[in-house]
Amino acid sequence: MQFDPTTLRDAWLIRIEPIRDQRGFFARTFCVEEFASRALETKYPQHSISSTARKGSLRGMHYQREPHSEAKVVRCVSGAVWDVIIDIRPDSPTYRHWEKFELSSGNGHMLYIPKGFAHHGFQTLCDDVEVHYLISSPYEPKSAWGIRHDDPTFAISWPLPVTEMSEKDLHWPDF
Repeated sequence: MQFDPTTLRDAWLIRIEPIRDQRGFFARTFCVEEFASRALETKYPQHSISSTARKGSLRGMHYQREPHSEAKVVRCVSGAVWDVIIDIRPDSPTYRHWEKFELSSGNGHMLYIPKGFAHHGFQTLCDDVEVHYLISSPYEPKSAWGIRHDDPTFAISWPLPVTEMSEKDLHWPDF
């Protein structure tokens, strides 16, 4: 795996390194030693999946408040998404900054999102998208929170008109 730093402190874009032959390829998507050598989370008691049917659908921006904050490793295994993360750690030099990434089944990239980020917001770039998550803390409904996709504090520019979004995501308060 190749770990590329992002513009946001402690967040990483992870590129798989496929070993190819006539059958296809094999690649690691997680290695405790490689994650630990970068001081990244290595315990993921929850693995989740999302499936989104329509191009332009938007999910997020979600996070869990303390004491249940979570690190995530996110990978799009079918289709493509325009993924956004926001650093909401008040003591961070990249506080209130956001960055976008294209994650797709074609590029195989993964995103390491540390605790203290609003994550994970994405817009589907095609129909029939599937995203897999490794999550460092079990979901705690009382700690679940979010930021609106159009919050003026961040002024995120989404690539497509929004076709679908949950009622919950439409009504998060301003940051």
